[in-house]
Amino acid sequence: MRFGVNYTPTRGWFHHWLDFDLDEVRADLDSIAELGLDHIRVFPLWPLFQPNRTLIRPRAVEQLVALVDAAAERGLDVNVDGLQGHLSSFDFVPSWTTTWHRRNLFTDPEVVDGQAAYLRTLAAALADRPNFIGMTVGNEINQFSAAPHPDPDRVAAEQAADWLRRMLDACEKGAPGRLHLHASYDAAWYHDGHPFTPAHSARIGAATAVHSWVFNGTAQRHGPRGAATELHAAYLIELSKAWADDPRRPVWLQEVGAPAPHIPPERAAAFTLATLEHALDCPDLWGVTWWCSHDVDRALADFPELEYGLGLLTNDRRRKPAAEALAAFVRDRPPHTSRGPAPRTTALVLDVAAELDGGERAAGPDRAVCAPGGAYFEAWMRAAAHGLRPAVVLAERAADAAHLAARGITDVLTTERIG
Repeated sequence: MRFGVNYTPTRGWFHHWLDFDLDEVRADLDSIAELGLDHIRVFPLWPLFQPNRTLIRPRAVEQLVALVDAAAERGLDVNVDGLQGHLSSFDFVPSWTTTWHRRNLFTDPEVVDGQAAYLRTLAAALADRPNFIGMTVGNEINQFSAAPHPDPDRVAAEQAADWLRRMLDACEKGAPGRLHLHASYDAAWYHDGHPFTPAHSARIGAATAVHSWVFNGTAQRHGPRGAATELHAAYLIELSKAWADDPRRPVWLQEVGAPAPHIPPERAAAFTLATLEHALDCPDLWGVTWWCSHDVDRALADFPELEYGLGLLTNDRRRKPAAEALAAFVRDRPPHTSRGPAPRTTALVLDVAAELDGGERAAGPDRAVCAPGGAYFEAWMRAAAHGLRPAVVLAERAADAAHLAARGITDVLTTERIG
């Protein structure tokens, strides 16, 4: 069981790669390590590292390696997100994919070749570092593929799957045997017709990543103290397992945070503890990586207001109440046992349109039933609020005795029985 944080530099935010200062990075990492955490997730900015399709800047790669080595000195392992991509409402894509050179990020052969070369290069540079966890293909890069993005790179579901496999193969070639995965924002689970699907998240890559943000309608509907708000991360973890072919596939809660005003600052510590307790009641959880380490400097303009205050620590590295809560949780948690939490023996049947091998979809309701306000979401939350610890099972698997047994499920309920 791993506890970590998404690293947000205090000086210059992710623009720090332009004026890379290893001493500042070390000071940031000291403040993270002092929380008792064991890993960080870091974000090279793609246009700065690969400004031309055939130029991957050696100096930028050296700086990334220096950051990873500095983390190792402080007992921190590192996951590296490659294609940045998208961060805190800003897009970072290289000039060779935009305007006069506008090409699809997922289907243009030359762009895909360039991306693969970039990911392979970063992975290879870190392959011999013992504290290198592996690569994440990119941060929520599925947001480029469909609305509400203002200029989406349209892609079909089968093309998205091919692209993901190509990117992960590049990571594996660069650093064989590491934990390489991809990460989508929750449109993959909640948006009807989104080309990046739950099956992609749950079946492609070495683990399933989920990003839990309660500003997606959960907190607006249920309030900052609502059971559904505190259970949202656990719900996504369990929802993801419904599509997994491996009943013991690890799930990484790779992003979760306490966004104000949806979670008021005076509620952040309680929300943090409740989220962690519920998430750790999910079997096969690989780890939790909080968003984020440090607040965004308010000298930087044009961020959405909620982005400025998401850090566990202030911009001058002082701990906030959520940081104290997380540090205490990690310090005081009983030693991990090999068994982990007990299986979730009761499953709630999810009836959604099946994704077939050829990319087509069978009849049935689409993913919106899983989203906040959707019939399935609300039924699962009612069951969980009453102590049922529900798992999620797809309707087409609900009568598969071998599948249920492999997951430890002994009782299957329908949403009608929940009421």
